[in-house]
Amino acid sequence: MEKKKSNKRWIALSFFCFIVGVALWLPNFILQYGYGFWMLTFIINPLGILFGFLGRVKIGIIANIIMTFSFFIIMFVGYLIEAMFG
Repeated sequence: MEKKKSNKRWIALSFFCFIVGVALWLPNFILQYGYGFWMLTFIINPLGILFGFLGRVKIGIIANIIMTFSFFIIMFVGYLIEAMFG
């Protein structure tokens, strides 16, 4: 019973790290100004990957990996759109 409760805590922490990672990107998109808060995704989301691993939840691991590399993904998509339409 205690192990199941501990698993739920790791899962909750993993998804919390993902939500925080998304929230760190929001000022850049809503206010359209380059705030540096997104750089914290390189610290917070790897912790979320670890928590997802400890909680044995694959979706938490994958979501935090995507958020960890979100800068490079957004940069790639931005350059691709610029090359196609710009």
